[in-house]
Amino acid sequence: MTQHSTHRGLRSGLALLIATSIAGFATSALSQTVPVPKPAPKARDGSVQMSAQDKVPMTTGATQAPPNPVLPDPRRNVPANVFASFDANQKAQAARVSSYLSSLQTLVGNFVQVGPDGSRTKGDFYIQKPGKVRFEYDDPSPIDIIADGSSLAVRDRKLATQDIYPLSQTPLRFLLSDRIDLLKDTNVVSVTADDVYISVTIEEKQALIGTSRLMLMVGVKDGQLKQWTVTDPQGYDTTVAVYNLDSSKKVDPGLFKIDFTNYFTPAN
Repeated sequence: MTQHSTHRGLRSGLALLIATSIAGFATSALSQTVPVPKPAPKARDGSVQMSAQDKVPMTTGATQAPPNPVLPDPRRNVPANVFASFDANQKAQAARVSSYLSSLQTLVGNFVQVGPDGSRTKGDFYIQKPGKVRFEYDDPSPIDIIADGSSLAVRDRKLATQDIYPLSQTPLRFLLSDRIDLLKDTNVVSVTADDVYISVTIEEKQALIGTSRLMLMVGVKDGQLKQWTVTDPQGYDTTVAVYNLDSSKKVDPGLFKIDFTNYFTPAN
């Protein structure tokens, strides 16, 4: 894959991650939208399935190698019934995930992102709840994502552009909420568990852009966040797996400051 196509896949993946629940436009006059090409759909066959031994390793405290994200089965049948009912075990699993997310105040680690075209990118992330996050993508990607508690910025250092979105309208808000009860505060449509993961799928419907989903996956043994997958209204998946997690590290508040004056369209 060429550097150009990898960059294109990254931009597309970011658009899916952030814009699936936004009505198609940035809300700040300071934002400069970068055109996002439509990626070719990934092959929809069983080749994306992974066995249990290939799944993301549990956190051991030692530095881990980048994991292989677990790509969801594109043929999966996710319930769309907003009145879905869950048994006692499913409610307990959802409560466990809710309790874990609510217990976090800071979280630092590394991530691997797989876009809908199969492109892979890596980087570091920093979370300070409520509402603050920073994703720094490794070179050659020029992308940074920063949330300051109310706004979320997608920066392209190479193009010197910045898109601004309201954090409240992005899927990231579920990860950044101070406290959350998934079954009460979101539209959970699926709760599943096996020997490795607890998976909770949240569905959102937007009148202008359709239905998107966010699937959170937490390790059964250690109870830690492993990955999430955003599915856009066209059915394309963007998966982000996280590793080398540290919830005790103090995070520099300056990492979450958005410079609203630093990215203007150059004069002609």
